Amino acid sequence: MTTPVRVHRAELDELDTVARVLAEASVDEEVLSWIMKDHPEVAEQYRTQHAPGMVEKAMREDEVWVAGDGTDIWAVSLWQTVRDRDRLEREAAEMRAVYEQVPLPPFRRLRALTALLEQTHPAEVPHRYLQLIVTLPQHRGKGAGAAIVTDRAKAASDAGLPAYLEASTERSSRLYARCGFVIEGDLIPLPEDGPILRPMWFRG
Repeated sequence: MTTPVRVHRAELDELDTVARVLAEASVDEEVLSWIMKDHPEVAEQYRTQHAPGMVEKAMREDEVWVAGDGTDIWAVSLWQTVRDRDRLEREAAEMRAVYEQVPLPPFRRLRALTALLEQTHPAEVPHRYLQLIVTLPQHRGKGAGAAIVTDRAKAASDAGLPAYLEASTERSSRLYARCGFVIEGDLIPLPEDGPILRPMWFRG
């Protein structure tokens, strides 16, 4: 019997659990794996420091949506409502300033990624933006990621907004396509043999 997948918005009282799931589920995520390549110490820093901070910021300023069986969380996603480019440009500048202080390849790749995402992020506003979605390895294939994406795409459509994301693999782009997203615009190749990002829109 298939376990029903339940989607809900995570709140601050779930911060520790959500941050742990995000860190564990991100271990082999395509873009993060490229960033952390050959630097396990940076990956550990991401797990223990950056992931919790990223989740807390998203909970306070944006939205964190999760899915699971109602008891355990299997998948985590971070969403923004982009109303103008000012915030994107400000946060990109802040991140670049931080990354420039550390002369290691992962931070060089982070600078490149930040610059590319700032340059290529759509000018069409407002829209909903899926920044990141990951699923624990042992729960992949159970529909948790698709449940989140379908739920949030419908919510965006109901609010009269399109939704945007960058798929980091051909496999994930097929999943998003099944949820109603369509590739629009030029592909975004990351440097240093990084993955190719596929810009995708859901327009209801």
